[in-house]
Parts: sequence; C-alpha cells; structure tokens
Amino acid sequence: MRKVILNVAVSLDFMIAGPNGEYDWCFTDQDYGMSDFMKRIDSLFMGSKTYELLLKVDPNSFPGFKRYVFSNSLKEIADAQLIRGNWKATVDTILQTEGKDIWLFGGADLTHHFLQNNLIDEMSLAVHPIILGEGKPLFHSLRERKKFILKETKVFDSGLVQLNYTR
Repeated sequence: MRKVILNVAVSLDFMIAGPNGEYDWCFTDQDYGMSDFMKRIDSLFMGSKTYELLLKVDPNSFPGFKRYVFSNSLKEIADAQLIRGNWKATVDTILQTEGKDIWLFGGADLTHHFLQNNLIDEMSLAVHPIILGEGKPLFHSLRERKKFILKETKVFDSGLVQLNYTR
C-alpha cells in the first residue's frame, strides 16, 4: 500500500509560511535530500491555496507527477484531479492503487484533516534555524495526541535539521 508522506519546511516556531504567506526564509542553497525523496513519490496531495500558489510561482512544476487538489471552493481544474466532498473515501481508493508514495505537499488545513484521520504515514520536517514570530502554523486545532517515532535525523552545515518520523 502506498504511503502518505508529509514533507515540509518549518521554522523553529513551526510556521510553514510568514504572516503574508511568504516562504522566502526557506533554504534553497543545496538539495537537502529532495532528489532522493522525489524518487520515492509519483503523486502530490495539496489544498487549493497551495495549488493556486503553485500556479503563480511555476505552473509547470512537478511534470510527470499526478496532482490531487482538495477543494470545495474550486469548481474545476485542468491539470490535476479535483477532490471534493467525501475526500477520505477518495484518498482510501488512491492509496489502494498501484504506484509510489504520495507527498502531502501543502496546506496546514489539509495536513490537519490528514492527521485527524490518521492518514499520514511519515513526516519529514526540514527545520530551518529561524523564528518567524507569526505566520501560518503547521499544526493547529488538534484535539488528540498523535504519536510518531523518530526514524532519522540529518544535520546540515547551514543549520537546517531534517527530522524524519514514521508511525
């Protein structure tokens, strides 16, 4: 069965974006293991805000990858599969299909729903050595504990620490 992997950059105060949605604080000076990670996946799950941001930044990003966009506000999209309504049943079906693992690519709200439904198998958190002070937190409104096991830690000379967890 395919796995859902949350792979995300976070600040020391666990923000995924600044107060205006900015992510200019994320390091891009080296690979940070992304090439190896990209070999593990063939699909991306993302929320509508992340999808719309991706269209603005680089509409041709992730060629050859299947993209799934979760939204009840978008009516149709041309270059990805739109998931509306009973999203959990759709995800369960996707996870049963042949393929590589799936990157839970973006959206704190989508991450929240996946955590609440125990659909995240692994987390890879790229902790950047910066405190944003305010912004969009990665985890919000969780009502119960979610236990993960530290699988691997990588420390980079830039100060970034990659924390890899599994269920």
